[in-house]
Amino acid sequence: MKNKRFRIFYLLSCIGVLIASYYPISMGIRVVTDMIVDGTVMKENYPKYIIPYTPISLAVIAGTLLMPLWIKLFKRFALLGGSALSLGAFAVLEALFEQKVVVTTAETETVTKLENWQMFMCYIPPEAFGEETVTTYKTQTAVEILMGDYNPAFKLHFYVISVVLILSILNVLYGFGQMITTGEKKRLTSLILQSVCSLAFLGLCILACFTAFWRDGSIRVSPLSAFLMTVFFILLGITVGIFAGSFLLEKRRSVSILIPAIVSSATTLLMYIGEMILLNGHLYSFGEGFIFNGIPGIILAPIDLLIIAASGGITALISHTNSR
Repeated sequence: MKNKRFRIFYLLSCIGVLIASYYPISMGIRVVTDMIVDGTVMKENYPKYIIPYTPISLAVIAGTLLMPLWIKLFKRFALLGGSALSLGAFAVLEALFEQKVVVTTAETETVTKLENWQMFMCYIPPEAFGEETVTTYKTQTAVEILMGDYNPAFKLHFYVISVVLILSILNVLYGFGQMITTGEKKRLTSLILQSVCSLAFLGLCILACFTAFWRDGSIRVSPLSAFLMTVFFILLGITVGIFAGSFLLEKRRSVSILIPAIVSSATTLLMYIGEMILLNGHLYSFGEGFIFNGIPGIILAPIDLLIIAASGGITALISHTNSR
């Protein structure tokens, strides 16, 4: 009976992951086809954010397809094996896309590697594409960016998001798979919470891809954009915190609550660092007044510190409830 239930769960997991991956996979195929036929991808044909989402999708698919093998070989450590495979696949595929795919801008006849072009898209909101210069708080023009001022650190936040999505999705799939095979349900609540957070965070990532949370190129964002960015940062931290907490359920309550909270706040802080690197030492401002002004020496504003603290605090509350 357990084997039958696992086979059904495995089949549904594979189908679900493949359906969810349709867009990034199909867009990745389109880009590879353009490269084979034309040797380049024209700017107007470049689909938004195939990196990192095409490599993420392929990595999750690989980990999901091999789930029965890893559970059979590694038992309780199956997630470790699946995560290692998926993260390795992501790193290889991401590097191949970034280094081998080139984008051509017909207007300026500029040819650049996909890694530079992707950074340009992240550096400038979608509405600002085609403008000659970047808004005043930035120090480089679009041409300067595309001509080689790329730095891998510009995409630190991309890589953080990628790792979080891969690990959280696999944690859910492997967790439920192992629960079905062993009959142990001690992680059930954590896995349900992880599922909700992972889906919500993935939804925000997709929204950000196509809207950039409606930023207009100004360092001071609108109230709507500020709200969405706040939710994004907090939810990112909570997703990672719940992931960490799901493995600490049998530890002392001080450990099972404190460590996830610390991990959550640290992840949110890391995203702020990625944003600061991307914006040449600046951060987006959510409004006017003391609470929104950067603190000298650390750049972060009081509101940013509150967001970081809120991420850890909410995670601690969830962990406290889950540990009862």
